[in-house]
Amino acid sequence: MDYAYLAELLFPDVKTTPEDMEKRYPPRNLPEDAKVTRFAPSPTGFVHFGGLFPTRVGERLAHQSGGVFFLRIEDTDMKRKVEGAEENLISILDKYNIRFDEGVGKGGDYGPYRQSERCEIYHTYAKYLVQNGMAYPCFCTEEELCAIRAEQEALGADPGYYGKWAKYRDADISVIEEKIKAGEPYVLRFRSNGNVENKIKFTDLVRGDIEITENDKDHVLLKSDGIPVYHFAHVVDDHLMRTTHVVRGEEWLPSLPFHLQLFRALGFKMPKFLHISQIMKLENGSKKKLSKRDNGASLADYEAEGYPEISVIEYIMILLNSNYEEWRMQNPDKNYEEFPFSLKKMSSSGCLLDIDKLNDVSKNTVSRMDTDTVYEQYTAWAQKFDNDFYKIFSANAEYSKRILSIGRGTQKPRKDITTWRDVKPYVSLFFDELFEMQATFEEKFDKRDIKKILTEFSNGYDENDAMDVWFGKMKDIAAQNGFAAETKAYKQNPDDYKGSIGDVSMFVRIAVTGKTNSPDLYEVMHIIGKERTLSRINSVISSLK
Repeated sequence: MDYAYLAELLFPDVKTTPEDMEKRYPPRNLPEDAKVTRFAPSPTGFVHFGGLFPTRVGERLAHQSGGVFFLRIEDTDMKRKVEGAEENLISILDKYNIRFDEGVGKGGDYGPYRQSERCEIYHTYAKYLVQNGMAYPCFCTEEELCAIRAEQEALGADPGYYGKWAKYRDADISVIEEKIKAGEPYVLRFRSNGNVENKIKFTDLVRGDIEITENDKDHVLLKSDGIPVYHFAHVVDDHLMRTTHVVRGEEWLPSLPFHLQLFRALGFKMPKFLHISQIMKLENGSKKKLSKRDNGASLADYEAEGYPEISVIEYIMILLNSNYEEWRMQNPDKNYEEFPFSLKKMSSSGCLLDIDKLNDVSKNTVSRMDTDTVYEQYTAWAQKFDNDFYKIFSANAEYSKRILSIGRGTQKPRKDITTWRDVKPYVSLFFDELFEMQATFEEKFDKRDIKKILTEFSNGYDENDAMDVWFGKMKDIAAQNGFAAETKAYKQNPDDYKGSIGDVSMFVRIAVTGKTNSPDLYEVMHIIGKERTLSRINSVISSLK
């Protein structure tokens, strides 16, 4: 077979060579240990929660080492392309602090960064493979391929295009030339020299040393329209873009033998591979892969539910590195980017999506935020997802910030807010438009006692009282009405009292806030002011029969 002639026959318009491409995309000028990583999604419009795993790993590896993290869009399957998906992807990832140094939306010296714009490059290497007898045209029709599959199935043979079923692998040049001149469609296939009897030892940076079976299939490289398949395109791109570390999901492990073959056939230096475990979820007591159809699969869901982006980032970091949570406890005020991310601390088993854990992480994360940050992030969310309340809450920013500042910035901050959806019910008592009595007094207490206590508290309330004076007055009222002024005294002799100072405080809390659980009562009363405080107490007094 005259492979040089066949290459010209298949690619008469390709004048560039691999040497030309090497000059066009030279090695990067980076520090010795700098890592070059990428995120390379298809433009489907769906940003999966699981996508944050390889993306965050790639981002950390690159930026911790002074390297480059780039975005490549793998759009060779145009049927999957969704209009506006690229912009949506970049926007959502930006929210989660996934920022690219180059690529789609940023530019750079190693583009184009959309595979659909790189056909000249792929054809250059496809021609090289044909010239060296490592690729050939296949004219099999869909009917012929179906017949091959049926025969293999009947024989119990491994499915695929190989061996005696590789009809055009050794076709005569005259047959090929005749079919091309007749305009018959064809795909370009890789000529595999692999044998399934052979095993390859391979080191994965997450999974360690593994053994994989050699590929013996003549997989498609270029489709009949000349567009490359993912397997071929990503190998060429990762080499020319000088990717040092390929971070991807473990679902790509079965394709690894073919990818390794392609790197070797093209004479490329192999990047290091990290195959990350899939995100799992519990369903009926069993673990299953988190799919697009599952709740919590889309990153857009987390935004809509009101999870602060930093909460999701913190949760991802906990899942990625086993020692992150301990580091966070020791460094509550540090940025997560200061954490020494390590591949050695990554698990090779599947990570379980635990919403309860995410909620716990988010509650702690929000509690550490300062008032201005909470206000800014919440109002940005509310404007998009609860515009009616946004108008109420943002009408007086200083007032709303006073509410959010209660218990914030202390050693033991309040943890009332898990997601931004929690803000409205938490602060509703401060707004007359939303205030309502949600709690009732315990039936064991005489309403006459409650009425008398509230009346005395109302008559003696002075908003200028310091907290100890304010609470001292409440203790006096308790004692004068048969309630223990000290909790300890009540616990020692409960039968001697109608109740405790805690019960008296609860009467006032319910009257002022409408709830049994609320922010610090002293702070609440000062924020809503004396007029509204007394109005609410007197309204309850009037309702007690």
